[in-house]
Amino acid sequence: MENLVSIAKILNFHGIKGEARVGFTKGHEGQIATLKKVFAGSARHELNVQSVRFHKNFAIIKFAEFNSIDELLEFKGENLYVPKVTVVKTLEEDEFLVEDLVGMQVFDDKDDLVGEVQSVGVSAANDILCIKPENPDYEQFLIPFVKELVPVVDVAKGKIIIKPIEGLLE
Repeated sequence: MENLVSIAKILNFHGIKGEARVGFTKGHEGQIATLKKVFAGSARHELNVQSVRFHKNFAIIKFAEFNSIDELLEFKGENLYVPKVTVVKTLEEDEFLVEDLVGMQVFDDKDDLVGEVQSVGVSAANDILCIKPENPDYEQFLIPFVKELVPVVDVAKGKIIIKPIEGLLE
């Protein structure tokens, strides 16, 4: 069951009938609302979605497999996964999966190789590209992942272009 991506996490139970309070990334309500089947945790237990409703900033999901708190408790804290192809179909033209950025080559606006994306971090304001530089004098560069600094992401070519500002790559 590889080629799965995490889209949400079971945070807790909701009520006594086996409903799960699920956290997800804001803006993905449409994906969550249309779920029919997910895989939970590292063991990838298949769960069938009976219903989804939204409460505050969470989804309340009723899975067919759970009818009580006790049945759901072992899944508390587990990530929920769906096939990557399911998520990719819902992406807009300029959207992509964060995991697809890892390993991409990063160039400056003069087409000079800067380095390679090692990971993508999260901050309160925006995501952060963690770049392993080509120049061994530097340990890593942290680039805020905002359109002004990262104007081009070409997943098909595996290439990211950044617009360096003074001090950013030093």
